[in-house]
Amino acid sequence: MRVKWVINSTMISTFILTTGFTVFSFGLNALAESGFVDMFNGRDLTGWTTTGNWVVEEDNTITLKPRHGENGWTRYKDYLTTDRRYADFVLDLEFKFNAKGNSGVFIRVGDLDDHVQSGMEVQILDTYGKKKVGDHDCGGVIRTAAPSRNMVRPAGQWNRYIITLIDHSLTVILNGEQIIDLDVSRSKMKDRPDRGYISFQDEGKPIWYRNVRIKELTKEEQ
Repeated sequence: MRVKWVINSTMISTFILTTGFTVFSFGLNALAESGFVDMFNGRDLTGWTTTGNWVVEEDNTITLKPRHGENGWTRYKDYLTTDRRYADFVLDLEFKFNAKGNSGVFIRVGDLDDHVQSGMEVQILDTYGKKKVGDHDCGGVIRTAAPSRNMVRPAGQWNRYIITLIDHSLTVILNGEQIIDLDVSRSKMKDRPDRGYISFQDEGKPIWYRNVRIKELTKEEQ
């Protein structure tokens, strides 16, 4: 069954790269009918933990509104973190930022006292228009893999991530193009746990997330 999943993922990626956004949209619609669940209820932060000033807006947009004096990335308790851990999944979400905005999607975090050393971060950063991108630019896996192409949109516009993590295989699609295809077991993140928390980074800068949903993958689906 695992081989079947790999073939299907490759086929979807091929369709995306060769036929464009129309087929990509069709693929997402098909995925939406097969086990995705919303990660926010539209009312409060049930299912998540934080000491940061994350606010649920009326349209179920999750907004970080930093308080005076809050800055930097080591305030781990201010990150917005799931109450439970996840192993294999597809995480589908949208995000936007202001000029010079900065956040990140952490996955498989093992130690909530140190997300950076115990998890993996898919970067969110205002790097629109940058010609040469590295692992610290938007779409990169920090300290591990640079995106194959700079696909982030200008500040103030919504972007979409589809992050798929199955065993040691991590793929990232940003705005319709696959930009990361990583074998975690052969990377600097090879010591990360097989199951962990999902977390949105509080850098002390406004950030918006919406349409956050997840599909957990069972052994049969892999």
